[in-house]
Amino acid sequence: MSAYDAAPLFIDTEINMLPDKACAVVLSPSSPPCILLFRHPLAGVQLVKGSIENGETPREAALRELHEESGIHNATIGDDLGCWDSGHLGQTWSFHLCRAEGVLPERWLHQTLDDHGHTFEFFWAALDHLPYAECHPVFQRALGYLSNSLKLGGHWPDAHLLGGCRNDRAGL
Repeated sequence: MSAYDAAPLFIDTEINMLPDKACAVVLSPSSPPCILLFRHPLAGVQLVKGSIENGETPREAALRELHEESGIHNATIGDDLGCWDSGHLGQTWSFHLCRAEGVLPERWLHQTLDDHGHTFEFFWAALDHLPYAECHPVFQRALGYLSNSLKLGGHWPDAHLLGGCRNDRAGL
């Protein structure tokens, strides 16, 4: 069983979960779309995610985290993708589909001002080739949840019908 198969299908539509973490989800404009991930130098492959600060909405936190972790500053929220109980340290994550203006490169490095000034390596990954083995188990489960949420919301067509992501050959 893969991490994708084990991921819960729950999307918060009726129960009000109070998230403490916000995830910014960016899809490429390619067909099929690819998802933006990054490689943390100490913690493996991750989604953009961070704490929701006092007085901040989950949407605001997602956009702030996207800017802080990736350098993308001209994004907007396109859709809310639900909340998810991560099963990790009591955290509830809120997922937000973000749209960045302009063309983003296939890969780039961004040095953060927080998180000890680490340099993150950003790249695009195809839904059917997500690098689960390079992720912490909580991010494996989060990617499974997110894949289901994107498919159920009509944001991600069946990737196997459309071909691969432009970075499938890049050796994620």
